[in-house]
Amino acid sequence: MELPLSSALAARLDWLPQAGSTNDVLAQAAAGPSAASWPDLSVVATDDQVAGRGRLGRSWVAPAGASLAVSLLVRPRGASGEPVPVERFGMLSLLAGVAMARAVAGVLGEASDGVGSGAGAGAGARVGLKWPNDVLIGEKKVCGILAELLPGADGVVIGTGVNLSLEAADLPTPTSTSLLLAGARPEDATADRVLSAYLREFTALYAAWLSCDGDPDASGLLAAATEVSATLGRAVRVELPGGVFRTGVARAIDATGRLVVDTGDGGSPAELVVSAGDVTHLRHDGS
Repeated sequence: MELPLSSALAARLDWLPQAGSTNDVLAQAAAGPSAASWPDLSVVATDDQVAGRGRLGRSWVAPAGASLAVSLLVRPRGASGEPVPVERFGMLSLLAGVAMARAVAGVLGEASDGVGSGAGAGAGARVGLKWPNDVLIGEKKVCGILAELLPGADGVVIGTGVNLSLEAADLPTPTSTSLLLAGARPEDATADRVLSAYLREFTALYAAWLSCDGDPDASGLLAAATEVSATLGRAVRVELPGGVFRTGVARAIDATGRLVVDTGDGGSPAELVVSAGDVTHLRHDGS
């Protein structure tokens, strides 16, 4: 497939007619004997991923040609040329989420006022990021993100899966959607248009983050993640490792990308800081 818009933005772009998992393909290449030929901002992508996976070991499948699977390699070095501390890598998944949320809003023609929390679905629904890694249109998921550390901890592979043109009958869950179903024009819901929009937004956010040595506050990344969040201010249920459930109100994202949840009853506030877990948005009735 020809990807002229995207090829101009990636350090290296390999398009695969089919892949098991683009994350696996890129991670193996970036850590293997030919690692030097895979620089920062290299990309592997396909519209036919047959063994994709999401967080918590979930599978991710879609009909061939109707979705976009993208894996992006970053080897972060700050303004001094030294590697960004690995403890700051936790923000990279959110960085990708912000970039994709902005890209999706642009594809839907919603521009700056189309990004942020909101309800509903379909054309005109607001685009937001459900912590930590789902891009929503209204309340429906259009994209998932999975970031994985390279074996040598010198880089991260960030995988994104975007539903481009899936019809309603092909959606993996009732709470999913596609760009086409959400109102995007067919000529905009294409692999090259979406990938190039994502790479453009990612590159700008990443450059700012690197210029501040991965500092999320100084780079503006934390503010951007807060602005685009569809989770903050919402009642949530958190499933923690071990099958423990807690409920509360999502109040903040901290400087390491963790979600801060107020689990108090109003008279006795208590803070739960979530670094790993599954978060469900609750309706006003608590369900």
